[in-house]
Amino acid sequence: MCNLQDYEASLPLAQAISLEDIKTPSIPVGIYSQEAEDLHQWCQKDKEALMGAGVPEDYFDLLNRAAGGLRQAQSIWSEEQKTRQDAEQQWADEAPEAFDLRDRMVHAFRYAYRKDDDLLGRVSAINEGSSNADMIQDLNDLAILGQSNPEPLQAINFDMALLEQCAATSAKLADIRAMANGEKFETNESLLIRNRMYTLLKTYVDAIRDAGKYLFWRDERRLVGYGSRFLRDKNRKAKAE
Repeated sequence: MCNLQDYEASLPLAQAISLEDIKTPSIPVGIYSQEAEDLHQWCQKDKEALMGAGVPEDYFDLLNRAAGGLRQAQSIWSEEQKTRQDAEQQWADEAPEAFDLRDRMVHAFRYAYRKDDDLLGRVSAINEGSSNADMIQDLNDLAILGQSNPEPLQAINFDMALLEQCAATSAKLADIRAMANGEKFETNESLLIRNRMYTLLKTYVDAIRDAGKYLFWRDERRLVGYGSRFLRDKNRKAKAE
């Protein structure tokens, strides 16, 4: 099966894991998935002995499937992270100009509507608040206010095309902000699924490794395949420092 099929097949089992039992990866996910797939190959010749030591028969196939599922879950989460980061950068690039546009519009509107207390009050109300959400709403409100009351603006030679620019900028930045902020819940959900997949795979890996270490505690040739090469290398480097 491909990683996507592995993901879809493993997802119901991963979703059934209770929140308090979910674990987070202690080593890079790509390495952990590869080690699990290596373990699947290594343990085949010991399958009967491992089952005799208590490993459920279906764990061997489920191990390989969960490894592919974890790879897919990691890719989904990574892609959503990249999308959010791109949106954050786009916001950082474009928001300052949008805030400046809002300020210039308010300045012009206050002058154009200076003789109309009602319109001037509406401009002041629009100008309240300085958050990102306020700016996005302000631009759209200013566009509507200007389109509904064009004469005073035209009297001061105001560039009426700016009204359309305000509306378009508001819509565009609302989408960007939604990508950067609104998708955080989805990103958190994809991270949770990634961790569920890791926990599921760890269940199979730990069961097979533990049984292998029990069976081959005096057979270094077979025992080596039931440990993490990543952790061995890490520990070896730590001792050498």
